[in-house]
Amino acid sequence: MVFRLVLGCGTTGHAVVDELGGESGDLLVLDADASRVESLRNEKVPAETADITDPASIDRERAPDVVFVGADDPETNLAATRAVTAAHPDAYVVAFTGVGATRSTRDALAGVADRVVDAGAAVLDDVAETAARGDSGRVHDLRGTLQAVEGRLAVFMHDNPDPDAIAAAVALTRIADGVGTPADACYFGEISHQENRAFVNLLDLDLVNLDPDASLDDYAGVALVDHSRPGVNDQLPPDTDVDVVIDHHPSEGDIDADFVDVRPEVGATSTILVEYLSQLGVDLDTSVATGLLYGIRVDTKDFSREITTADFEAAAELLAYADVDVLERVESPNVSADTFDVIARGIGNRQLNGSVLSSCVGAINDRDTLAQAADRLLAMEGVTVTFVYGFMDGTVYASARARGADVDLGSALREAFDDLGSAGGHADMAGAQIPMGVFDVLEGDAADELQGVLEDAIANRFFDAVR
Repeated sequence: MVFRLVLGCGTTGHAVVDELGGESGDLLVLDADASRVESLRNEKVPAETADITDPASIDRERAPDVVFVGADDPETNLAATRAVTAAHPDAYVVAFTGVGATRSTRDALAGVADRVVDAGAAVLDDVAETAARGDSGRVHDLRGTLQAVEGRLAVFMHDNPDPDAIAAAVALTRIADGVGTPADACYFGEISHQENRAFVNLLDLDLVNLDPDASLDDYAGVALVDHSRPGVNDQLPPDTDVDVVIDHHPSEGDIDADFVDVRPEVGATSTILVEYLSQLGVDLDTSVATGLLYGIRVDTKDFSREITTADFEAAAELLAYADVDVLERVESPNVSADTFDVIARGIGNRQLNGSVLSSCVGAINDRDTLAQAADRLLAMEGVTVTFVYGFMDGTVYASARARGADVDLGSALREAFDDLGSAGGHADMAGAQIPMGVFDVLEGDAADELQGVLEDAIANRFFDAVR
């Protein structure tokens, strides 16, 4: 059961106590004013007289889960916040600035409290909600994990990242910077999809593109967003120590990291990051807000698939800060001739098994063209599932889409290809990567033979898994 401790019961503190009185869990108020304590007891509120600025006076045998520091005097609140973090370092601490707090006092509070709030009815409501919520420890843990990184943090997206991964990585770097840990948004591979390139360029996002053999010696910590395992859909060594994982894709097996937040029930990783930005009080600028909104829109197919209330609420919060004109420009990029060529080969090489379409497009120059082809082929009459694959640099890449079909593509691709490479995704949008092994030595005149071998081996596996 949640134990909430309130230190100091000024005007704001008393209002918070009133709100918390109806919540489940235990509540205790400590205040130096004996008459105020007596008044609280008359209201059936558990209260004790104590010096809230003295760690020894507020130390309790049972450690609180959530602490609200709510005196009217700013300096008293600062001293009480320092005292409670010393007495109960694992508690989630929300500190009220007090009345007339100076900038230096606010900054000092921000350095010790998990969250700092100012006066005002709207903020008061938010404080009561935050203090009452049982998952506030997650924010506390993320903040602590980021601050424990003794140096620069590398926030890795998956290879050839999509807008959700890009936006989530940039947002996490802002959160890390906000708690005093410098960070870079990093990725391997390339951003080749036309919309994704436009997205990065128009928003002027600062990303670090690393070579596969790049040294990570400049980084003291690693975070993963929109994927959960080093060496799976990124080019990190599989044994890389990971500090933070934030993702919305279902994971097979345990995830090894100091902080893990994986929520398959939400539509986008960007949605999770919006929550952390809000709860940690990180200011939203236009580029980050626009990026996160686009990440949610893309991963939920404009709020038409796997959408939750949390995704709608996050998008509504972002809309006030986002640049809608930039989004319109991002969504209308030029389409390359290579993309049209892959789509044409996808149509020409299609194999149908009922309403399920598979197509091998042969050698490709850009793996993102597979996703675009899979999307376009899904518009064919009578087709409910598409699976498009091609090969480059010794690897077979595949992209699958579903519409109104009784199939979970993420599970189907894992069943079909996990023993050969890596695969996964959502019920209606998934992908796979399969090393070609001995097939990559076939060149020139053997290209047709290679394509035939792949069609027999890969298409049949996919059809069997879908069935």
